[in-house]
Amino acid sequence: MITDRRLLQGWDSNRLNLFFLLGLGLLVLGAGLGLRDPWPADEPRFALVAKQMVESGQWLFPFRGGEIYPDKPPMFMWSIAIGYLITGSMRIAFLLPSLFAGLGCIALVYDISRRLWDKATAFRAGLLLLFTVQFVVQAKQAQIDELVTFYITLGGYGFLRFLFAGGQWRWYYLGWFAAGLGIITKGVGILAALILIPAIWTHWSQLKNASKASWLKGVAGPLVMLAACALWLVPMLLAVQHHPLPEYIAYRDNILFHQTVTRYANAWHHIKPFWFYLTSVIPPFWLPWSLLIPWLIWQLKKEGKTTSKPLLVLTGYLVLILVFFSASAGKRGVYITPATPIMAMLIAYWLPDWLQRRWPGRLLHGLGWLLSAIFLIAGLALLIKPALLDKIGGEMDSPWALGLSLGLLGLLANWIWRRQPFTAILATMMLLWLHYGFWSYPLMNYLRTPQEIMQAVNQRLTPQDELLLTNFREQFLLFAERPVEHFAYLQPNEPQRTDAAYWVAEKPHRWVLGPINNLQDCFIADKGIDMGLRHGDHWYLFNAEAINPACQQVTYSGATIYHYTPILKVGE
Repeated sequence: MITDRRLLQGWDSNRLNLFFLLGLGLLVLGAGLGLRDPWPADEPRFALVAKQMVESGQWLFPFRGGEIYPDKPPMFMWSIAIGYLITGSMRIAFLLPSLFAGLGCIALVYDISRRLWDKATAFRAGLLLLFTVQFVVQAKQAQIDELVTFYITLGGYGFLRFLFAGGQWRWYYLGWFAAGLGIITKGVGILAALILIPAIWTHWSQLKNASKASWLKGVAGPLVMLAACALWLVPMLLAVQHHPLPEYIAYRDNILFHQTVTRYANAWHHIKPFWFYLTSVIPPFWLPWSLLIPWLIWQLKKEGKTTSKPLLVLTGYLVLILVFFSASAGKRGVYITPATPIMAMLIAYWLPDWLQRRWPGRLLHGLGWLLSAIFLIAGLALLIKPALLDKIGGEMDSPWALGLSLGLLGLLANWIWRRQPFTAILATMMLLWLHYGFWSYPLMNYLRTPQEIMQAVNQRLTPQDELLLTNFREQFLLFAERPVEHFAYLQPNEPQRTDAAYWVAEKPHRWVLGPINNLQDCFIADKGIDMGLRHGDHWYLFNAEAINPACQQVTYSGATIYHYTPILKVGE
C-alpha cells in the first residue's frame, strides 16, 4: 500500500523514480486526450492556425482564416501542426505540446533536484510539481504557457548544472539557448536568465577571481540566446524584406515591439494591481502546496544566511519572477506558471520536516476532505434539484453523477489514508484530474464547441451558396466545412451588422451567420433560422429576405472581408 513514507522517500533506483513520475504524469496530464475538441478562448485560435499551416504550407506567418495572426510567434502553432501531421487528428494534436512540455518539466525538476540534493528530494519535487493545480491546468490546455514554462525550466536546469553540478560551460550555454527558444515561443523566455542574478551573490568570490577567458565565455552566453532567436527571426525578417506586403510588415512590427516591450511596459488589457498574484493567483492556483508557503517563509527566515546556496538562488529566482510579472500592469494568472517548478523544488526540500509538525499535515488532509465534501454536496444538489444546472451553464447529461462519484471516492480515499496526509491529498487531486479528463471532457464538449452548428449550416446551404461569418470566433472557422467569408478579428460590432446586410443583399445565394444580439437591428429574427445556443449567444442564419427595412439602403463601410477555404476537417 502506498504510504507517506514511500511517497516522501521514493525508491533507491533513479530509473524507477523517474519512470514512476513520468508514468503517473502521463496518466494525470494525459487523462482525456482525444476526448474533447479545442475550447475557447485560446485553444481554437492556435488549433486553427496550426490547421491552416498544414492546409496551406505557409508555416512562417500564422493565419487565422484569411487574416494574419499578429500576436504571437509561430513556435507553439508549429508544434501543434507537427502533431496534426503525425496523428491526423486535431483532437489529439492540439494538446500534445502542453502534455510533452509538462512531462519534460517533471523530468528536468527531478534530475536537477537529484543532482543538487538527493533522490528522495528529487522524487518529492516531481510529485509536488505534478500535483500543483496551475501546472496541471496548463498541461491540460492548448495554451503557450506550458511550453514556455518548459523552455524556462530547461534554461534554469542548464544554469543550475553550470553553477552547482560540475560547472561545464555547455550547461551554461544550454541555459541561454533555452532562453532564446523561450523568447521565440513567448517573449518571457528571457526569464530563464534571471536565475543568474541571485547567483552573482552566491558566486561572488568566483566572479572576482575569474580569468579573462572565463569572462569572455560568460559574455558569449547572450550571443547563444540570440542565435536561438535567429532560428525564427532571421527567416521571418528576410521573408518580410523580400515580400514587403502590408500584413507582413505589420506582423513584424507587432511581434518585435508591440507584443513585447509595449505589452509589458504599457499594458492595455488584463489590468490588475501589483499584489494580484500574491492574493488572487498563488493561494488558489498553487494548491495544495500554497497552504505550506507560510512554513517556507518561516524556514527561510529561520536559516537566513546559513541556507545552502542552491536554495538561496532558487528563492531569489522565485522572487524575481514574481516581481517581474507583478511590475507590469497587465496580469493574467497563467503568466506565473514558470514559477511552479521552483516552488515545487523549494517545498520538496523541507517537506518531510514540516509534516512532522501538527498543522501542515492537518491543512493538507483538511483540503482533501473539503474538496471531496464540496463535490458530494454539489452532486446531491444537482440530483435533487436539476434546475440548478441552468444557473451554472445549461445542458449537460447527468452532471450530478460526476459530482457524486468524485465526492464519494474522494471521501473514501481520505478515510483510507486518514493517517497519511500527503498520500491522501495526492489521491484526492489524482481523482479530481482523472474525473476531469475522462468524464468532464466528453460531458462538456458539446457545449464548448460549435461543431453541430457548423454541420447544420453546411447541410442547409447548397454548394453555390456563400456564407459570411460575423463577430469573429476562431472556433467557427475551425469547424467550418465550406468556404467562409469573415470580418477582421478586431472589427467593431457596429458596422458589421450593416455591412453584413449590404453584403447579403448584393448578390443572390448569400447567407449571414452571427449572434442575434448583434444582428437584430438589421435582420428580423422571425425570418432567420435559429442554429442554436453557443458561447452565450443564439446564432442565426439569415439571407436577404430577413433584412430589416431600416437596413436595406445602407452603404458599405469599406471594411475588409477575408476568405477562408477549409481543406481538412478537424478530425482528419
